[in-house]
Amino acid sequence: MKIGLQIPSFKYPGGTAEIRSKLKKIVTTAEESGFYSLWVMDHYYQIKGLFGEAYTDPMMESYTTLGYFAGLTEKVYLGVLVTGVIYHHPAVLMKMVNTLDILSGERAYLGIGAAWYEAEAKGFGIPYPSTSERFELLEDNLKLAKDLWGGDEVSFEGKHYSSPAITNNPRPLSNPHPRIMIGGTGPNKTLRMVAQYADACNIGDWVGIYNMQKALDRLKEHCESLGRDYDTIEKTSLGTVNLSEKDTVDGVLSRIKELSEMGFSHVIFNMPDLYKITPLETFAKEIIPAVAGL
Repeated sequence: MKIGLQIPSFKYPGGTAEIRSKLKKIVTTAEESGFYSLWVMDHYYQIKGLFGEAYTDPMMESYTTLGYFAGLTEKVYLGVLVTGVIYHHPAVLMKMVNTLDILSGERAYLGIGAAWYEAEAKGFGIPYPSTSERFELLEDNLKLAKDLWGGDEVSFEGKHYSSPAITNNPRPLSNPHPRIMIGGTGPNKTLRMVAQYADACNIGDWVGIYNMQKALDRLKEHCESLGRDYDTIEKTSLGTVNLSEKDTVDGVLSRIKELSEMGFSHVIFNMPDLYKITPLETFAKEIIPAVAGL
């Protein structure tokens, strides 16, 4: 079992001046502790209620932050969980992911989804299309990624985007390309696109074990329909662990074992008091080694 770490909060003691040093300590400790991956969110507002925060609390731009992480690390994989399709032109997004993959030494994921935070988009003056159009934008992004990463140059014409002569120089180092992860559990569109285009899916454990299993079963149906080998898709989950309060090591181990039995091979956690470093040390000593063989 692979264990990933999501860093969604930048509200640290000492304020803005301490963000850089706190992140450096978190990221380097996570790599030393054996975490497989590091993730940030693609948001400009904080998610209201996350760890008790307000929408006005600190939020860092995702790909710039991952560039900083790339310079601090050598082994952990890096990604955005997940990139919102409304925030970046797809041709520019592919250049960003190419750059991250090269500068990290082939450790980039393209995490992507249809976006959902309407208040954030409107607050920043970013167009927020209908749900159906956002899913069409998602498919445009996925088609462009597949087309572009299959060669050095492509002329792309999607439903909403066109790129007459987009180039892929320098090409990403990951072979055949950075892994594509789609976040979400939508049974008809999201999971169908996972089966058709993606290398990995991400399912939040807040939907409950029953609905997580239901999503995997639906994904398997799409794979069968499209002729895709279900086992070639990396199944990842996202959840919260608070070892300072309600969670215990035994409880976390039990959660990971249950997810492993369902078919998940990469479990990603965020932690409200991550900046204290102690939770990472606990994972290093008591959790990551214990689940390595699952």
